[in-house]
Amino acid sequence: MKKHYVFLFLILANLFWAGNYVFGKYVVAELSPLQLTFSRWLLALFLLFPLAHFIERPNWKRVWREWKTLFVMGIFGIIGYNFLLYEALQYTTSMNAALVNSMNPALIFLFSALILKEKVSLSKGLGLIISFLGVLLVLTKGQLLQVFQIDYNLGDLIMLLAILVWTFYSIFGRKLKSIPPISATAVSALFGLVTLLPFVLVSGIQYPLSKEAVIGVVYIALFPSVGSFIFWNISLRHLDASKAGIYMYLITIFTAILSFLLGETITLVQIVGGFLVFIGVYLTNSNRKRKNIGTATAEMKG
Repeated sequence: MKKHYVFLFLILANLFWAGNYVFGKYVVAELSPLQLTFSRWLLALFLLFPLAHFIERPNWKRVWREWKTLFVMGIFGIIGYNFLLYEALQYTTSMNAALVNSMNPALIFLFSALILKEKVSLSKGLGLIISFLGVLLVLTKGQLLQVFQIDYNLGDLIMLLAILVWTFYSIFGRKLKSIPPISATAVSALFGLVTLLPFVLVSGIQYPLSKEAVIGVVYIALFPSVGSFIFWNISLRHLDASKAGIYMYLITIFTAILSFLLGETITLVQIVGGFLVFIGVYLTNSNRKRKNIGTATAEMKG
């Protein structure tokens, strides 16, 4: 697959995930984290298996032979991260949750180096720092010292656990190159739903929902659940987990843009922060070109 398609998929995945924050606030008021997690993946499942069958035409016997890894991915990515995210928002503010979530690329970067032995270059590290600074500018509106004045509560700790869970999901995703991404997501979602079903039956689901909540659930099922997971898993087949992880900084930027379209204001500082995020992403992904240029220069000098 061409490199620019991989980067486009990463951008779309995080754009759709940003919408999860925007639409999710309408749904969390009516559905519990458990109920919302189950509902979104139940709807998504009706799309994932047909898409996998007609687009990828996988060898399903081969897919199911990887059931242990897919089950773990279902626990981490389908249940774990989503449930913990919605649970965290019940105890903390969206600003705190987004701030903690911005640490996710650093965790993926760190654990990819430790577990997958991915190379850590100066360019990746610099891009990571610049993007993190951009996110902090967006979140604190230019008052960086505000970061040290936030009192972290139970929700912040739950959010920290959520991004740790997503880190391991991303690393497991790198180990399934032989399984088509849509098929892997579909089977993982099925395992996640089966695991959640007993808990949902006990808690029940509140119906009917308001119009806003229904739209929110449908959006979350179609775009963050189907679109983002497929694009993310496709990208992990062609890119290091650490390099893909830095794109998660874009969630904050896209959330700000979507909020602006819905009538909220965006300051100049937030715009500058957004540019820093994109610069950091560029530096992280331009490492190979820079290295090639450096090699050519050395040969000319020789």
